[in-house]
Amino acid sequence: MKKNYPSILSVLFILGTLGFVFITMKPQLISNSDIPLSEFSTKRAIEQVKIISKKPHYVGSEYHDEVANYLQIELQKLGLETSVQEGYSFTEKGILTKSKNILARIKGANSNKALMLLSHYDSAPNSYSLGASDAGSGVAAILESVRAFVYNKTVHKNDIIIMFSDAEELGLNGATLFVTQHSWAKEVGLVINFEARGSSGPSYMFMETNSGNAGLAKEFEAAHTLHPVSNSLFYSIYKLMPNFTDLTVFREVGNIQGYNFAFIDDHYNYHTAQDDINHLEKNSLSHQGEYLMPLLNYFSNANLNATQTHDEAVYFTIPFTIISYPFDWVLPMVIIALVLLLFLVFVGIGKRILSFKEIMKGFIPLLGSLIASGLIAFLGWKTLLLLYPQYNDLLNGFTYNGHNYIAAFVLLSLAICFAFYHYYSIKKRTMNHFVGPLFVWICINVGFAFFLKGGGFLIIPAFAGLIMLGTFVLTQKSKWTLNLFLSIPALLLIAPFIQMFPIGLGLKVLFGSAILTVLTFGLLLPIFGSFVRKGLTSIILFILAIGFFAKAHYYSGYEMGKAKSNSLVYLFDADKNKSYWATYDTNLDNWTKEYLGQNPRAANEINTFPLPSKYKSGFSYMAYAPMKKIAKPTIEFLKDSFVGANRFLKIRITPNRKVNRYDIFANEHIVIQNFKANGMSLTGQKTSKYERKGKLLLSYYVVDQIPLELEFNVPASSVLDMHLIESSFDLLNNPLFSISKRANWMMPTPFVLTDAVLLQQKITPSLIPINTIEVNNTLLNPVLTDTINGEN
Repeated sequence: MKKNYPSILSVLFILGTLGFVFITMKPQLISNSDIPLSEFSTKRAIEQVKIISKKPHYVGSEYHDEVANYLQIELQKLGLETSVQEGYSFTEKGILTKSKNILARIKGANSNKALMLLSHYDSAPNSYSLGASDAGSGVAAILESVRAFVYNKTVHKNDIIIMFSDAEELGLNGATLFVTQHSWAKEVGLVINFEARGSSGPSYMFMETNSGNAGLAKEFEAAHTLHPVSNSLFYSIYKLMPNFTDLTVFREVGNIQGYNFAFIDDHYNYHTAQDDINHLEKNSLSHQGEYLMPLLNYFSNANLNATQTHDEAVYFTIPFTIISYPFDWVLPMVIIALVLLLFLVFVGIGKRILSFKEIMKGFIPLLGSLIASGLIAFLGWKTLLLLYPQYNDLLNGFTYNGHNYIAAFVLLSLAICFAFYHYYSIKKRTMNHFVGPLFVWICINVGFAFFLKGGGFLIIPAFAGLIMLGTFVLTQKSKWTLNLFLSIPALLLIAPFIQMFPIGLGLKVLFGSAILTVLTFGLLLPIFGSFVRKGLTSIILFILAIGFFAKAHYYSGYEMGKAKSNSLVYLFDADKNKSYWATYDTNLDNWTKEYLGQNPRAANEINTFPLPSKYKSGFSYMAYAPMKKIAKPTIEFLKDSFVGANRFLKIRITPNRKVNRYDIFANEHIVIQNFKANGMSLTGQKTSKYERKGKLLLSYYVVDQIPLELEFNVPASSVLDMHLIESSFDLLNNPLFSISKRANWMMPTPFVLTDAVLLQQKITPSLIPINTIEVNNTLLNPVLTDTINGEN
């Protein structure tokens, strides 16, 4: 039994360290008692979220205006003068809408630049999202923090601008409106933006900058937040991915940098009807407030220009603090590590405690574990999707039992590691076989040094491993207690990624977690390699993995609060005079089959004009539907004239029913010039040619039933091939329909246009001008040139 003590104590130490790491990533204790008015209170912030998330409040909805008015009143209660910015913006995503930003400003003593506190107050459309987490939590965190700041009469130099932006969920329109049209935009020196892409978990800090990040990292460190969670690898990956927040607009359009804060766990609640107060984790909201209070106190007096730099820095957080150093250190650190490894191997071979033959043998269990774990996780998830087709219902790729699968595959990977090292590595050869994992890890860091320097901090666990190896080479003994201490860098810096990757990117990257588990195991080989009963340990881990697979199976169904998403739309094709039921679902249920039937047809017939969606989803199934009297919009050609080789058009589309969205399509071969929608040009448009991908011209989210006006010119030889899809988000309560209520374990599918009444129609003039020819810049038939539905 004595021989097993080091193994047992090692397991307890590692589990304790990991527990400490994950517990300290966010605040744990939320007081239910009354917090002094001078401090941030999660309890008071929750009350704000309850009011904001009482009903869906997407742009164009009735409760949207109520939330906007409520926020103005709450700011005024703090003694702040508020203002409202309203206007159209036409974003680079091709989204047009009228936004309403809520603004307030706290004057500083001597300000050159202003600090902006930012979060959006609109909820996601279509899916009945209540917006409690996204981003009611951010709005509430700002309101409560500003309340405490004002109550304390905090002396500050910089002006503080509070902005609750609108239409973020549509296309960052509110932020675009502010940056391009508000006079305050040029005065903003730094933005602190609060977001959510889930409903729980720690809040991660992501920087947005066009230049270097060193100033932002240094200033964030100086603010002394209590539970910082971030690193420069997040920053490097984030810059490569198509991620967008309101802060992205400030950076790209206004060259204004700042910090994003967002919690991302329980991603399955994101943009769904389950984004409510009951699913919002209080600790996550508390973490947002815990960030903002020290940042507000610090940056309200700091020199905001200090964040501006061209220098890049590696940074990472460990419990309660952040550490940073220059990018310039990354490559030298990797070279030093590689040279040190080669030197220790040379010395070890010279002292005959290492042998080249045994070192090479050490690659067998390492590569075997990497290949087996990666393949089993990759193919295992593919198999699970076949065994549980309902997992495909959740478009974000993270299932309700996803954490069980993470645990299962990590335990399975550890079992594979112990099995390989049981058969291919005995205790006396452990340090010989440790060279392989160190070499592989250093090679990975060579890749970071040249291609992704933000991951440069991951050389630190390798240095810890080199100390383990160096101690053995010098003393010919492996120090068990020292090795445990030196395992801390790997547990602090690498282990959190094993869980975070599938949470952030979906369970499709479980193979990445499996591979990272093996690589981490390799760095801790001096500990695990000393286990006396590796075979038994492998069996125990395998049984635990099977237990988590069984638990995942038990929770693989749906229930209230963990609902199945489904979708249904009614589409009236006015040109063909046909109506259809349609869905995006791949797995139909009783609710959708009530309209689509038991054997619906593939929806190829109605996917001619694919509606925009986050995951490029098209209709999957369709069935013919009864005809309903859907009022067509009025299409007026206000201008249709030929000048030289160009045809100039101005078209107005006016709804004759309550609608929420227009999607306008045009043949992708038509070259469109000088395109404007409701008087707005596309943000960032650099040439007269309207750049687009595919057939979609724009999506217009209607506010106050204001018509859509399009103005543009095309080559005179082009055939005007344009269509519109007019949508109203009222299928379930439209008096023309009697749609059954969903079961309580169902919810509308997010990220697509669902529960909507659609009308599809070709855009054509009621009277086409004829004999309109220009000769030497003179129109032969000027009257017909500007004929508009019979008007001159």
